[in-house]
Amino acid sequence: MQLKPLSKGRFQSLWEQEHDEIEQIMLECISETKLVPAHQKLMQQGQKVDSLILVKHGRISMGYTARNGRCFQLGTMVCDSQLFGEMEFFSGYKCQLDIVAEDDVEIEVICGDKLQQALIKQPMFALFFASAIAVDYQDTVDILARRMLYPIAYNIAYDLYHRYLDDLPVDGFTKCYLEAERFATTDRVYRRAVKKLEELGLIHKDKEEGIVIRDLEGLKAYLE
Repeated sequence: MQLKPLSKGRFQSLWEQEHDEIEQIMLECISETKLVPAHQKLMQQGQKVDSLILVKHGRISMGYTARNGRCFQLGTMVCDSQLFGEMEFFSGYKCQLDIVAEDDVEIEVICGDKLQQALIKQPMFALFFASAIAVDYQDTVDILARRMLYPIAYNIAYDLYHRYLDDLPVDGFTKCYLEAERFATTDRVYRRAVKKLEELGLIHKDKEEGIVIRDLEGLKAYLE
């Protein structure tokens, strides 16, 4: 979730008014600040979560590894006051994803005990958490459902189109095998799906920019 005024939802206008107070309450729960080097994990899948992590700036990636060794990459994110660990904080479950620093990032550790007391004492603060988590939950379910129910080529096309619209909650990777994991498939299947879209004249591959939309209207019609 993001420690910013929410841009959607029932309480959107309220969060715009109350943001400064909510941010101040959160900052009072910080126990320490530290630097995490690039490619190191901020949080690790399977770990017990006692504290939340606030990343004000920097790029991170999120991924899940199954017991059979297969990996699913949710994507990358340029953080703008992003909080991690809130789901596990409320549920008591172990960390579900690896959160990895793609750059050197400075993190602020939110003390779980202080946060719990703040949520109990400040109903408005608790309501903000509920709203932010609900928005993130629905965005994540939307991604996972689309990955499961549509062909790989459709998902790649959808991702490219909405990247053009600049309305995706997460970004992709430059490396092909990581992009394949983001679509929950193998490198070979991913390349075959990209080739199909090329043959339809919808995209082309550029050495510098990667996959580029060639026919915007055609791509939109393909998705519809």
